[in-house]
Amino acid sequence: MICTFVLLLLNLVGVFGDTDAVKSVSVTEGDSVTLNSGVTEIQRGDIEWRFNRIFIAKANILQYGKEERVGDRLKLDRTGSLTITNTRTNDSGLYQLTITVGDKETIKKFHVTVDAPLSIPVITSDISKCSSSPTCVLLCSVMDVSHVTLSWYKGTSLLSRISVSDISISPSLPLEVEYQDNNTYSCVINNTISNQTKHVCITDLCRLCSVLSSDEVHYFGGTEAVIRLVVTALMGLAAVAAFFVLVYDIRLRRVELERHQTHNDGSNSLK
Repeated sequence: MICTFVLLLLNLVGVFGDTDAVKSVSVTEGDSVTLNSGVTEIQRGDIEWRFNRIFIAKANILQYGKEERVGDRLKLDRTGSLTITNTRTNDSGLYQLTITVGDKETIKKFHVTVDAPLSIPVITSDISKCSSSPTCVLLCSVMDVSHVTLSWYKGTSLLSRISVSDISISPSLPLEVEYQDNNTYSCVINNTISNQTKHVCITDLCRLCSVLSSDEVHYFGGTEAVIRLVVTALMGLAAVAAFFVLVYDIRLRRVELERHQTHNDGSNSLK
């Protein structure tokens, strides 16, 4: 009786297969990806592919002596393996393959993630964080990405890291450094497929913060220093404008004087 029950249980597992195991597959947008059926020989039976429970392909695998197109970007081969060409981000989701041979059914699942190509991170200095100390805050930012990790490195040493899975969130990672720091810093964005690195020149990015922090008094995170800088620049422009007005006035007076003198010389010659 026990042996009969065990044999029945094994038979059910053989018929329905493993329906819980899901294989994760990642690909960069625009590349191709193949979901392998695992079938190595032609078998008598049917195959069916579904994407997020929506039917996308079905055929008797004996009909495929060569690769055949199913739709514009799907390719189904004789073993039932499915290739998606020119992938797009909306191709991400759950793909399920069902192979039926007689009374045996095998189910395989693939979770596909199509990531957009990574852009190079943008690094800026946050002047609102300037202070009297000889430091400035750098911000490493990226936009329109999901399932990525953003990291700051000093040489090859990891300093800080954040991970983002929601594309609606534009990650930004701060780093406080000293103006005269000569070490090599870099910000790296990466996902499961690729990465992009941006190296930073601290001297260039922290120059403005260094100027603002030279004031002795800072209010509201450097607002007064910014105002002083703007006022100084405006006064300089006003001085330049006044200089050009003065030069123009002198030249105009000289022309009038020469014209008046020429008129007087003409009058004297007539006499």
